[in-house]
Parts: sequence; C-alpha cells; structure tokens
Amino acid sequence: MHQDQTAVAGAADRLVAAFGRHDTDAYFAAFAPDATFIFHNHPEVLANRAAYRALWQDWESSLGFRVLDCKSSARDIKVYGDTAIFTHRVETRAMFGDEAVTSHERETIVFRRDGGQWLAVHEHLSALPGA
Repeated sequence: MHQDQTAVAGAADRLVAAFGRHDTDAYFAAFAPDATFIFHNHPEVLANRAAYRALWQDWESSLGFRVLDCKSSARDIKVYGDTAIFTHRVETRAMFGDEAVTSHERETIVFRRDGGQWLAVHEHLSALPGA
C-alpha cells in the first residue's frame, strides 16, 4: 500500500472506530467544517459538519439513537493528489430507544489532505442492495 493510502486508511479507521463507539467528539473531528453529507435515510443534503451534528443530536434526543458497533469491509482507497476516495461496506448496530437495529450499507467518504492530515470532506451513505 502506498504511503498516502496508508494515511487515508488510518484516517478512515479512526473515523469508523469513533462512530462505532458513539464518540461524537472524535467522530465529528474527523470531518472538515465544510464537509457535506448525503444519507439514503434523510431527505436533504447536509451542507456542513454543524448541520450533521445538529441532526445527530436530534436523533439522540428524539429517537434514542446510539451506535453500538460498526464494522467496515470491502475497503478500497484511491488517492488523487491531495484528495482520496474511500469506499467500503458498513455493518452498523445501533439502538433506537429500546430497539437494537442492524443496518448493512455501502459508503463513500472523500478525504482531503489538510495541513498534513486527511480530513473527510464528503460522505455518501447508501443502502446495500439485497441487504
């Protein structure tokens, strides 16, 4: 694996691990403030990290949302200069109130090299066909 691919893999690992343990501070720190988000289960594009964090907090308070675990597989990384595209499949276990739910999705995260570190600048989450 090329040095940049290794660095992007590390950034993706930290992002996924923070998500999987519901560590919101570490999770949102993995995204640039101007990052955008598209989720198959939300009707609007989220224009920045603050908008996503507000939605996350609403999920927590209104739905009892809490991530229990997240597993990443079928990973691929393409680096284009100071931009990288990370794709993978995710299996997420989360609580919604008293109900545990497992979702199977695929995700693309675009990273940008920013001051020597890789920050996520776009996330697109899709339902996994057939799951």
